[in-house]
Amino acid sequence: MCLLIDSSVTALEIAYICNFIVSSQVKPNPNSDASKKQQVEEMFDNISPRYDFLNHFLSLGVDYSWRTKVRKNVNSFGAKHILDVATGTADLAIEMTKIEGSNIVGVDISQGMLDFGQIKLNQKNLTSRIRLTQADSEKLPFQEGDFDAVTVSFGVRNFENLLTGLAEMHRVLKPGGPMVVLEFSKPTNPIFSRLYWFYFKNILPLMGKLLSRSTNAYTYLPQSVAAFPEGEEFVQKAKSVGFSHVTYKPLTFGICTMYTCVK
Repeated sequence: MCLLIDSSVTALEIAYICNFIVSSQVKPNPNSDASKKQQVEEMFDNISPRYDFLNHFLSLGVDYSWRTKVRKNVNSFGAKHILDVATGTADLAIEMTKIEGSNIVGVDISQGMLDFGQIKLNQKNLTSRIRLTQADSEKLPFQEGDFDAVTVSFGVRNFENLLTGLAEMHRVLKPGGPMVVLEFSKPTNPIFSRLYWFYFKNILPLMGKLLSRSTNAYTYLPQSVAAFPEGEEFVQKAKSVGFSHVTYKPLTFGICTMYTCVK
């Protein structure tokens, strides 16, 4: 909740203030004084050896179909030069190579995740198609309009400042290019929603802790999903940084949502 803000502050400045307040409330380790950005980097470095297995196992394999939908969406824009933000171990970047003639740059704050991603690229002989580099999603090391498309899968939820990250992705996009975001969301069907949250709050953290040996990572996940501004709220945030046309499509009973934001 954002109250008592001076009337001289602009709407965009208010949005930044509100976003900072919300994003700073949910961190991987609430007992740590480190910034959310530092905690996210450390968390993914720690779970990187088991991340791929856990990602597919805990999502029951549905994540494969979600990435396919993102690739088809990006391909419909004719995009070839693609930036994959919060690329992790490069699963979505690898999926993007199915677009004929595409080349991809993947960035992530966690070097541990990138190291495992690079192993996969070497094994699949994709080093000429995908380049991985460590970078902060809120301070991208690229020029304005460098990319035909930008993708993010399950990463914007971890930004320390969501609007800053969205603005950066808008900056590096060519006019008319899409930013396609895949992010967890909250199912609306009452019965399915109860089952979903029981799994998300009880089974997933327990399995995640046992298999990843991380106390915080899979407790932070449902907390961050619950706090994330989804649906129309996310649409307004994307528009506030300059995206002209923003649509969204819930996937798999609303477990996740695909946002398409056009510059």
